[in-house]
Amino acid sequence: MSVSPSPHSDTIAALSTPAGIGALGIIRMSGPEAIAIAERIFSRKLSGVGGGQMRYGQIRRGSEVLDDVVLGLFRAPHSYTCEDVVEISCHGSPYILREVLQLLLESGARLAEPGEFTRRAWLNGSLDLAQAEAVADLIAAQSAAAHRVAINQLRGGVSHELAELRQQLIDFTALIELELDFGEEDVEFADRSRLTALIDHIQTHISRLISSFRLGNALKSGMPTVILGKPNAGKSTLLNALLNENRAIVSDIPGTTRDVIEDRLVIGGVEFRLMDTAGVRDTTDAIEAEGVQRSLALAHKADLVIYLFDAASETPAQAIEYLHSLDLPPDTQLIAAGNKADLLPDPAAYAETQDPRSLGGKAYVAWLLISARDGGNLEGLRRLMLDAVENLGESSSASDTLISHVRHRDHLRQASQALDDVRQALDQGISGDLVSIDLRVALHHIGAITGEINTEEVLGSIFSKFCIGK
Repeated sequence: MSVSPSPHSDTIAALSTPAGIGALGIIRMSGPEAIAIAERIFSRKLSGVGGGQMRYGQIRRGSEVLDDVVLGLFRAPHSYTCEDVVEISCHGSPYILREVLQLLLESGARLAEPGEFTRRAWLNGSLDLAQAEAVADLIAAQSAAAHRVAINQLRGGVSHELAELRQQLIDFTALIELELDFGEEDVEFADRSRLTALIDHIQTHISRLISSFRLGNALKSGMPTVILGKPNAGKSTLLNALLNENRAIVSDIPGTTRDVIEDRLVIGGVEFRLMDTAGVRDTTDAIEAEGVQRSLALAHKADLVIYLFDAASETPAQAIEYLHSLDLPPDTQLIAAGNKADLLPDPAAYAETQDPRSLGGKAYVAWLLISARDGGNLEGLRRLMLDAVENLGESSSASDTLISHVRHRDHLRQASQALDDVRQALDQGISGDLVSIDLRVALHHIGAITGEINTEEVLGSIFSKFCIGK
């Protein structure tokens, strides 16, 4: 009776470059038959070619030449997947790429599933799960900051820190469980005071990682930034000026912007997700009122709120008092920008007479005068926006590891709760078998981040977000 291959022991193939016309397109194969399949359709012998070498030749279907290609060989375990890998660099014609891929499938390969190359790299020990997720982040990075976060995680920044903490917990858990085997002899292998100190040490690290999520996620996905203000404050003009394009309609008619307009802006290597919102005011217009509600809801979810006010009719103190009335989350970064400075008779004198009050007990409010219409002091606004990003990471130094995935944060929170239970149990002198249960819960959640603990459902969700050729 024939035995079908396991899902990860066959040979897979996929297009690894974006669809469309280009100078080149790359098709990748991975698996035990990758080199043999390539040799069947390539004009040159490959059996004696070493790993890390390239060969120029032709891809043929019988006597028909499909393309002149460069073929790269990577022999196991020295490849991305730790399997034999063949990469075929073709001309970027969609027809050629489609035909070459179809020929590989006819010759014994099967079409890869989304993320299957990276999943094989994880299964074969080349990457852990956190590093595999970082591969997807690296592909999706649209700014220098997002690239830095992804590279750090791909190189094991998160993984190494968690692995060290987890191993220390494993060692203590083993000692406590060893005591259970000698329960009748009343022996103690695990020093409770050392375990308490270890838990405090690990909790400090976990707390810092959890607090780094807002900064890490903002750098990875773009900092959610809401431009808030009353009608005709100049919000759409400011959006257009920052983007250097006419993205939003500008009008002297109050209430022109009724829905959210979103675009992306990169400043100093950091991406901001700018959202121009409807002017906030009391209105009887049902559509405008809905726009106002959406504006306020977005402000409560944003990491940064830029409140734009007309400096000729509103003072910074009044602007800050209004922000205070919104009861925004205490860690929301806030900038009060007095617009239309070009219409003030003496902007410098105006600035000197203002004394903005603190907001919510925080000795902040960053405020400045700008002119969205002529670009006055927009560079100062950009600097304050970058300062707001740095403020998100006040508890993390520049060299600290950041987490940027909700999955990681949630597992760390659950691990922290389990360690709190361990600490409480130790303080109350509870027996080692119950302490061991809580320790194992903590170990489970820390291990789930890097893949020591996993479920098929979680893995399917993670790798389904990859492109097929990765």
